[in-house]
Amino acid sequence: MVALALAIAGCSDLTKLDRTGPLADAPKPAEMSGAAQREHQRILAAYGGAYQDARLEALIGKTVDRLVAASERPDLRYRVTILNSPAVNAFALPTGQLYVSRGLIALANDTSELASVLSHEMAHVIARHASIREDQARQAALVSRVASDVFNDPQMGAMALAKSKIALASFSRGQELEADGIGVGISSRAGFDPYGAVRFLNSMGRNAELRPTAGIGSDPRYLDFLSSHPATPDRMKISQANARQYAAPGSGERDAPMYLASIDGLVYGEDPSEGYVRGRRFLHPRLGFTFMAPEGFTLDNTAQAVLGVKDGGNEALRLDVVRVPAEQSLREYLNSGWIENIDPNSVEEVLLNGFPAATAAANGEQWAFRLYAVRFGSDVYRFVFATKRKTPDLDRVFREAVGTFRRMTLSEIQSTRPLRLKVVSAQPGDTVDKIAARMAVADHPFERFLVLNGLQPGQALKPGEQVKVVVE
Repeated sequence: MVALALAIAGCSDLTKLDRTGPLADAPKPAEMSGAAQREHQRILAAYGGAYQDARLEALIGKTVDRLVAASERPDLRYRVTILNSPAVNAFALPTGQLYVSRGLIALANDTSELASVLSHEMAHVIARHASIREDQARQAALVSRVASDVFNDPQMGAMALAKSKIALASFSRGQELEADGIGVGISSRAGFDPYGAVRFLNSMGRNAELRPTAGIGSDPRYLDFLSSHPATPDRMKISQANARQYAAPGSGERDAPMYLASIDGLVYGEDPSEGYVRGRRFLHPRLGFTFMAPEGFTLDNTAQAVLGVKDGGNEALRLDVVRVPAEQSLREYLNSGWIENIDPNSVEEVLLNGFPAATAAANGEQWAFRLYAVRFGSDVYRFVFATKRKTPDLDRVFREAVGTFRRMTLSEIQSTRPLRLKVVSAQPGDTVDKIAARMAVADHPFERFLVLNGLQPGQALKPGEQVKVVVE
């Protein structure tokens, strides 16, 4: 797999391209215990810090207050943190600390859909699922140690460990379905449309199908609801049945206009402070560099590196950054064991756009690699190109791509802005195709427009109907 080839090329010396995430102003509730604060900071570090937006915070606060009053435990207190992440995710700590990503907020289309997510996470706290899960994890770890220390038969030890893990996973699935049921009840009693959960589950499933694949598996920003929850079709059927216990379709509050007004201008996708992708180009205004991937590549800016895959999956690239002592030459660095099987005769020092660099070739069982190390300021940027069919022409294409690595101009840095959601009203004669053409995304703009607005293929827009588009 391409992801495996890139992981091997990356070895163990990986760092985020942006070392200075927006964590300084992250909330640190005084009532948190030391352990809870450490977990809070770990979550912020993994998900890009906290996203500050007064309108959203007011909307979420008002929604939570209504849900708490309608819940089985109105005495419990919750604190919600909006995460500056494009992932579609939300989760809860046993302390009542709830987290919801701006990616999830962007995908929802009305207040009842947001309420379905928040009530689901509150249900985990009410049912003490998070606490129970921690206990189960500790028991699984104990079984693992006992299996290793006591069983002389490796097969017996592995079997004991596997059984404990299966039990933990099954219990977790049961928790998720129980939280769905509790959450729908809370949302309905609070006056929200209980079918919001069904609509949002449908949007999540469709959104997951459009999700980039290069960085999934190691990047927490893509570990969304569907990574740990039961399959969406099953959850949709169960949530539909749960909702029918409380109300008929079409009842309950949705208040889409208020919700859309609250998210108008919300940052969409990556935050430029951590670098961002525009088609084949990657730009990092904070670190001040940019480069262009070869023709046909799709880029994905993960928490560990920039990854790229060409259509067909036979070519891939990776870019990350490391610190290399100034006294160590880049030739020496390439020979220092960063990656195995380097051809020593291929190592050479070069100059790329005025930057000192070195390059080398390496070979694996199924992949051939072309490596570049480029010194830019106090950092060294590492390019790894992987291919299953090494040719001189392909080597030239890789060299040309690295040659696009350059310093951003001051005007480029100052003009860098994130993508944002803009809420527009359909005018007479507007069609889905016409409005979707405004989407400032290179990856499946038409499909993303449909999913972002909960629209089905072929569905017509009514004059005055509000929809979300992604703009620069």
